[in-house]
Amino acid sequence: MRMEKTISAIYAEYKIMPSLQEHMFRVAAVASVVCDNFHESLPKEEIITACLLHDMGNIIKSSLEYFPEFNEPEGIEYWQKVKNEFINKYGSDEHKATIQIIQEINLSSNMVNIINSIDFLLACDHFNENNMIYKIVNYADWRVDPYGIVSYEERLDEAGKRYKNHKDGPGEEERKKLVACGREIEKQIFTKCKIKPEDINNETIKPIISELKNFVIK
Repeated sequence: MRMEKTISAIYAEYKIMPSLQEHMFRVAAVASVVCDNFHESLPKEEIITACLLHDMGNIIKSSLEYFPEFNEPEGIEYWQKVKNEFINKYGSDEHKATIQIIQEINLSSNMVNIINSIDFLLACDHFNENNMIYKIVNYADWRVDPYGIVSYEERLDEAGKRYKNHKDGPGEEERKKLVACGREIEKQIFTKCKIKPEDINNETIKPIISELKNFVIK
């Protein structure tokens, strides 16, 4: 029988970098605001859980030199050691590592499916399907850059520059299609919301993040 734990306890157990914790808290907070202002019933707890866990293995792909301030106070040597531990245990694919961790935590196959859906390369698939859960968890991820909440356009611009030469990234034409699909997903979500995209910002999510630190993973 699995013990229920707070997300903060799970992050500590897996030595998740503070910057990565902050990213997942922000993504979950964006999703939380959407759920609270949505005109239809949503499985909010499932959505929040997925957002809080979706990047658990991401230290594997992190270039620790890229944002040197994120290594403090422990220092780059400490985080390199943690990164090596992750690679030794889970392999070199950060997404597969995340799924393995989800399975270690003993969450449902449905949670694995939701987390598997979080991928910008699937934006057009999600646009064309009717799964609002997948749309929301992806959109929430698209509103968070390394330093906080930004607009969808700002986030895609920042990510486009950062991953421009990524070996697994889409070509320019494909990327344009994906960006357009993401833009349409934003419209699909907010036609069913009583708020606008700009109502979700660093100020409005701050109190939500404080609450999420005690969120219990069930």
